[in-house]
Amino acid sequence: MPSTPLFAAVDVGGTKIAGALVDGDGRLRHRLQVPTPATEPGAAVLAVVHEVLDRLAGTPDWAAVTAVGIGSAGPVDLADGTVSPVNIPGWRGFPLVARVAAHPAVAARALPVRLAGDGVAMAAAEHWQGAARDAADALCLVVSTGVGAGLVLDGAVRPGPSGNAGHLGHISVDLDGEPCPCGSRGCLEGLASGTAIARRALAEGWRPDGGDRSARAVAASAAAGDRVALASFDRAAQALAAGIAATAALVDLDRVVVGGGVASAGDVLFVPLARHLDRYATLPYLRGLDVRRAELGTDAGLIGAAALCR
Repeated sequence: MPSTPLFAAVDVGGTKIAGALVDGDGRLRHRLQVPTPATEPGAAVLAVVHEVLDRLAGTPDWAAVTAVGIGSAGPVDLADGTVSPVNIPGWRGFPLVARVAAHPAVAARALPVRLAGDGVAMAAAEHWQGAARDAADALCLVVSTGVGAGLVLDGAVRPGPSGNAGHLGHISVDLDGEPCPCGSRGCLEGLASGTAIARRALAEGWRPDGGDRSARAVAASAAAGDRVALASFDRAAQALAAGIAATAALVDLDRVVVGGGVASAGDVLFVPLARHLDRYATLPYLRGLDVRRAELGTDAGLIGAAALCR
């Protein structure tokens, strides 16, 4: 058994549900992930969460666990302990905290359960161990299947009363844009997510060399100079720049950290993002925003879930 306490971390997303035990230095043990049955009823999604907990509880290190942290696609409601992920339709006002607390291995030891949206969890991770660790005021973005974000203000992660502060993916950056599943129109997520990048590229005539029609394949084509693929990433970068500049104007940031699967495209995303920020972040106190690539990769959600328990 470890000599120091461990935290059980669960990261719930639209494509996968991951779990790990995390130590006080942010190191992961027993990491695992299972595909999310996102289109199935809510009970099926919960069954995967319980499977992840079962497997973690079956490790010899479980006895050292002192709390369970959950980072979930949002929106979330911290007061009620519920989640309503836009990309998991079977969960609307779903009592995730109560259901995790009732898991036999968690309930047997009355372990506390902490919840945050995935963007807030990523911000907590990057502020603890990653690219925002020495920043007093930062915006941390997850650009993946959707777009999540979290805020660090005055040196601390600020989730807000409901847990959704900084939920940048669902601010409108196109007033006459397409309807969003959240009920609004022209949301940043509908323009800048990996799903949106692939959808736009396909609509404009891009065709993958193989069967991969994902944003990753669009990024590969863009890196090879494909005009349509480059234009799709440029549009996503423009939308991100508008959202980042608006947030910086509101709360006066000194750093922006961008992570998630779409950020792995590298210069295909970050070069046009810098160019568009020059157009949108024009006030003197917005000039020269320090934009960095996230350092923790796909482990950010798990490390952030553990950070909630510290």
